[in-house]
Amino acid sequence: MKRRTILTSIAVLLPALTLGHGLPAVAAEPVKVVYHLADGIDQASRAMANIRNHLRAEPDTRIAVVANGDGIRFLLAGARERNGKPFDVAITALAAQGVEFKVCGNTLTAHDVSPSQLVPEAKLVPAGVVELARLQAKEGYVYIRP
Repeated sequence: MKRRTILTSIAVLLPALTLGHGLPAVAAEPVKVVYHLADGIDQASRAMANIRNHLRAEPDTRIAVVANGDGIRFLLAGARERNGKPFDVAITALAAQGVEFKVCGNTLTAHDVSPSQLVPEAKLVPAGVVELARLQAKEGYVYIRP
């Protein structure tokens, strides 16, 4: 009877005793976030500020921006915030920090916008909603809609 008690105790305690002790450290994966933009210039202005703040606080965060509907407007060459500041400078700076900008091909077709009108950092995806779902379901991205 004593032997069974000892074996049961070992079976219960062993995982707790070895957790984090004597095992190689596993590097934590960076948090992955997808910002969804669908509401136009004002939302894009808020999102750009949010993303800058996000990266200041957590520089290793992997960030993707998926734009569809009116959210594509800030990714058009020459787009400006309401205060007149061009978006392209901020987009270029964030892209240099690893932020990916993805634009919905279905929206471009529906709005009769040529891909050549996009800023160079914008990458075309067939469907924005499909890309949002894929990033969340298959790649573990957290969803934010500023």
